[in-house]
Order: sequence, then structure tokens, then C-alpha cells
Amino acid sequence: MKAIWNDTVIAESNDTVLVEGNHYFPRAALNDAYVSPSNHKTMCAWKGQASYLSLLVNGELNNDAVWFYADPKPQAEEIRGRVAFWKGVKVAE
Repeated sequence: MKAIWNDTVIAESNDTVLVEGNHYFPRAALNDAYVSPSNHKTMCAWKGQASYLSLLVNGELNNDAVWFYADPKPQAEEIRGRVAFWKGVKVAE
């Protein structure tokens, strides 16, 4: 699977976990050259607190386009150490 934004592959892995229609990539698959920090957080009733990262690709910023659960609830343990995408990031084979 590949995660692509602004015509650039930002993550690639054959090891993704599919949860609620989202592919969660291993954190190591995300190219840190395109990542910038974010303070944004949200809460999911069954997964726990999500933290976000922004993408900076070819001079364009995509705020909070990457999310992850640093300490997921036990029922979501399979996504620990993984990241997922939204806000226009295309995930495909």
C-alpha cells in the first residue's frame, strides 16, 4: 500500500492493518522528511486519544493529515505504532 499526497509517496508498506476503512501503516513506513508536528488531538470512544501530524510536501502544508494512537485502548492494540491518513491523502495499492 502507498499513501500519496501532492503527487508524493509519503508512506509505503506491505504491512497495513485495516480498521474502519482506514489502512494503518507502520510508523516507520512514514517518510519523516514530509512530517511536521501538530498539537491537535481527538478522542475515540473505543480506540482512545488520537494525536496528529501535519504534512509538508513541495511547499504545501496539509494540517493534521496523519493520525495515530500513541497509547490505544486494549481493543485497539493492533494499531499501536501505526499511522493513518485523511484530508486528501490517497491510499492505494
